Amino acid sequence: MPIKKSKPDAFVDWFRSSSPYIHAHRGRTFVVVFGGEAVVDGSFSNLIHDIALLHSLGIKLVLVHGARPQIEQRLNVQNVQMQYINGLRVTDAAALACVKEAAGVVRVEIEALLSMGLANSPMAGARIRVTSGNFVAARPLGVRDGVDYGHTGEVRRIDTAAICQQLEMQNMVLIPPLGYSPTGEVFNLCAADLGAAVATALGADKLIMLMEGKGLVDSRNRLITNIIAREVEAMLARRKNLSEDIVQHLHAAINACRRGVKRIHLLGRELDGVLLRELFSRDGAGSLITAEPYEDVRTACIDDVGGILELLAPLEEGGKLVRRSRDLLETEIDQFTVVERDGMVIACTALYPYEKESLAELACLAVHPDFQNNKRGESLLQHMESRARSLGIKGLFVLTTQATHWFRERGFEVFPLQKLPMKKRHLYNYRRNAKVFFKKL
Repeated sequence: MPIKKSKPDAFVDWFRSSSPYIHAHRGRTFVVVFGGEAVVDGSFSNLIHDIALLHSLGIKLVLVHGARPQIEQRLNVQNVQMQYINGLRVTDAAALACVKEAAGVVRVEIEALLSMGLANSPMAGARIRVTSGNFVAARPLGVRDGVDYGHTGEVRRIDTAAICQQLEMQNMVLIPPLGYSPTGEVFNLCAADLGAAVATALGADKLIMLMEGKGLVDSRNRLITNIIAREVEAMLARRKNLSEDIVQHLHAAINACRRGVKRIHLLGRELDGVLLRELFSRDGAGSLITAEPYEDVRTACIDDVGGILELLAPLEEGGKLVRRSRDLLETEIDQFTVVERDGMVIACTALYPYEKESLAELACLAVHPDFQNNKRGESLLQHMESRARSLGIKGLFVLTTQATHWFRERGFEVFPLQKLPMKKRHLYNYRRNAKVFFKKL
């Protein structure tokens, strides 16, 4: 009796789905920013282990850390206060001493955790070399609106050559929130702004910013999964109740995006494994900010044939779509439109015009099962309707066996077979007995 094969378990499914990202991220440069709050959190070792895992997968990492709670603790001990005016810190000499001490302690703690190599720990045999140094040249903010910000500074220049040299030597680079002037002065820097400046200077593939709380959410407290830079600007202008921490990170993200960093990820650091979830799963776990929309709707090309075939195969096997051979698909590829997400075809459809009748057939509308909950099918239909109008098409028709209600809910009506274009009528498969629906454009 043959052995019945069981379905792959969750681990195998996850590993297979993550493998394209493992391949895509290898050799890339990521800048990861996290605050001092993450360092004092009891689960910080988990984050460090995940960072070590990224390093072991061949990702070039630059870590930029903050030290706010550590600084505030030392200020309290010294009975010194740091003023915040217009969202900016005023750093006098006494406060600067606390900043330097706190930044040094945090750096050492991070280096110590990255040096762990115990046999029973997730970092067994990791052998990670961590480099820190005076990679950041800074200048003072100076006097603004009558306020002297003292030793609070802004980035003047990043020593990209030195950082890249360390990365090529397979070292991880750790950058504290401090900058130095040619005259030997030290300046207190904002970690989010510093991370954006480092990512921009390096031409990093990703800027990843770990934030407090859930991350970037909408007015209903729902996570915003992807958003473009100009929408972030509109959000900042519209929503005045955003926390200072989120506003700071959003401004830094916009600046990085404007200056060429293609992908900025905002993550709620409190979610265990958030880095791995974001980088190695299709939908991620945070908010992706890009200059242009993350998903691209475009005309298909010959390189999309494999992805389209994979998308259509389950629907063909279930009888929802007519089978198409690879040869036929290659011949008709110019008729197809695809939705591409991160290099993967997640939806497709085809438009076959009948110019004489000013009609067009909409065929092969398919959306990957993992992406069917965000109205992508409806968006793709609207895109194809616009495309048909641009071609002078007056109406669309579809042949379907199992999606009649879906099309009817979107304005399609029952259409007599006799009204189909003659060429299509001759190809109609009576054994399949597909229903015909029509929508006037």
